[in-house]
Amino acid sequence: MAAWIPLLKTALPYVVQVLSVAIPAFTSKAGDKKTSEVIPEQIIELQSAATQNAESVKILAEQLKGTIEGIDNAAIKLQEELKLLRRQFFIVTLIAAVSFLCAIWAVLT
Repeated sequence: MAAWIPLLKTALPYVVQVLSVAIPAFTSKAGDKKTSEVIPEQIIELQSAATQNAESVKILAEQLKGTIEGIDNAAIKLQEELKLLRRQFFIVTLIAAVSFLCAIWAVLT
């Protein structure tokens, strides 16, 4: 769960940009303009907003991909460190057991 916190911190500023682009402010219908003149302007604005939205989503997807790759790399590194620590634990435990047995043998003989 804690791995998603950096992801959210990275993504939230871009979500605002995506939303501001995705909700286009269409040309308002003026009383002196005919509907046939306003509709092409609104279509152009919608196409522009869709293009900007697609670009923002692409940028966000690239950053999300990089974040997920970073999380995966960190997880692999932690797994390797955990394997190393387990090996060290077993070696130290074995040395301690042998030392304990040697101490008992020295006291008894």
